[in-house]
Amino acid sequence: MLLRFDHAAVDPLWDDLNLTLDRGEFLAILGPNGVGKSTLLNTVLGMRPLTAGSLSVEGKVGFIPQQRMFPEHLPIRARDLVSLALEHRLFRKPDPKRVDALLAQVGALGIADHRVSTLSGGQQQLIRQAQALAKDPDILLCDEPLLSLDVHMQQKVVKLLHQRCQEGTGVVVVTHGINPVLEYVDKVLYITHNGNVLGSVDEVMNSQTLSELYQTEVTVTRINGKVVVI
Repeated sequence: MLLRFDHAAVDPLWDDLNLTLDRGEFLAILGPNGVGKSTLLNTVLGMRPLTAGSLSVEGKVGFIPQQRMFPEHLPIRARDLVSLALEHRLFRKPDPKRVDALLAQVGALGIADHRVSTLSGGQQQLIRQAQALAKDPDILLCDEPLLSLDVHMQQKVVKLLHQRCQEGTGVVVVTHGINPVLEYVDKVLYITHNGNVLGSVDEVMNSQTLSELYQTEVTVTRINGKVVVI
């Protein structure tokens, strides 16, 4: 088991959170703004302490943060940032082929020699993905990894995350919408101000469960294979 929360809480955001993540599992975390979805990732990273309960983490952790622009005058290339994420030995830089392979894996090899400050938000997000994969993580935490990406690139990223799962990585994705990852999700953790629930897509994304979480009437239906919440 890679990750385990037992009756965990971060006051005043969420409490009594029970969650496990095994190798090869894909977990999606959903819920409205302000309920502590990103905070949950920060507890795994050791950046935010629990106020109750316990958390155990096994293995290396990679992190794709929310999209934010690099400083405008940062004089560094995309390949340099990815190189810095790899392990460096004394007086030796990482093999450039490893850097190129990581950039190619996320579809960013064509912008490898561009200054990161000149890249679009979506392109910068691809560089962060390559950085997160640099140390071959056992757990990959992703905070809104599809923001600023067009539909084609979103599909490529989701397939990449699924591939990591097939290779044994546990993947956790914070997202505002289930549909881009619907095909590959094993578990959904839905957090609201009134509580949280964990289960399969069908167990969580239904009218009864979400109505109970929001304490108001919510309708969930499927249209052309997509989940629609009204």
